[in-house]
Amino acid sequence: MNLSSRRCFNHVSREAVACCPECSRYFCRECISEYRGRVVCASCLESLTTTVVAGGSWGGGLFWLVMVFSGLFACWLWFYYLGSILLFLPSSFHEGTLWH
Repeated sequence: MNLSSRRCFNHVSREAVACCPECSRYFCRECISEYRGRVVCASCLESLTTTVVAGGSWGGGLFWLVMVFSGLFACWLWFYYLGSILLFLPSSFHEGTLWH
């Protein structure tokens, strides 16, 4: 049976234009979407994106957590060394300024 004689899985009165590679069902133009270069149905698209988000959220969250702590550590290190340098300035450096 060729594609032109197939009917949409969701809309029986409409002619099918594509076959979903995930579930092997036929769908009309309104029932399919393109995802990563493939044409998939809405239910398969939902399962594909849920799997990707669920699988990548822990790693992505861990990445951002490490980045935040790295940034905070870099800021702390910057101010620590800046303070160390300021401690070595002699008190005569501030004579005649606003700081009494």
